[in-house]
Amino acid sequence: MSQVPADSADSPFRSEHDTRDEAPQFVLPLVVRLERSAPPARTDALETAARAVLLLLGDERAHGDGEWAEAVRNWEDARIRKVVRRARGAEWRRAEALPGITVTGKSAEVRVFPPVPLDGWPKDLAKLQVSGTELDDPEAPAAADRAQPVLWLNPELEMSAGKAMAQAGHGAQLAWWALSDAERTAWREAGFPLAVRTAGPADWPRLTGSGLPLVRDAGFTEIAPGSCTVVADHPALR
Repeated sequence: MSQVPADSADSPFRSEHDTRDEAPQFVLPLVVRLERSAPPARTDALETAARAVLLLLGDERAHGDGEWAEAVRNWEDARIRKVVRRARGAEWRRAEALPGITVTGKSAEVRVFPPVPLDGWPKDLAKLQVSGTELDDPEAPAAADRAQPVLWLNPELEMSAGKAMAQAGHGAQLAWWALSDAERTAWREAGFPLAVRTAGPADWPRLTGSGLPLVRDAGFTEIAPGSCTVVADHPALR
């Protein structure tokens, strides 16, 4: 079973000794646009964040001799950290001026940036707030189409929207890593369709024991270390 534990600052679950800790630590920044007058729906924000991570992973700039490739390699060689911050108005415009990819969902806008050193954030991102990403769904999300990838959230955990966005990103990344090159290409060409849903309490034990990619949290914020947060249910991996 593929596993990566994570935290909203996010990193894999801490063992007593992990060689990844010896590498320079990088973080993948994500910024969600959060205007007071029109906040995004929670589920759409989670799904948009997951697609943003996939778009960066599949971008030609992140591979080979691409301009982001070294940063991505450094990030993947250490713990896979992600941080979600929020921006509005001029903050968002300044964030959009930095190299990255903006992904638009039905109501959400999320910009993902190439990885940066853990203590070396660009100033226009470093001053953005992490807290305050409390979002709601105006109506219950429709049932997931299991013909497409589904990122199942643990029904027993309560997470802020920012935390859950980072976890959904981890789940999408694990699914990406588990796929063949041909399967990755097909997913990318289809526009990275996916859904994020909370699993039913009766279904969660089956999902975590299915052998599908599983995210475990490092326990830095909000939830206990080692908590299972997301199962990445991609049709090609069943």
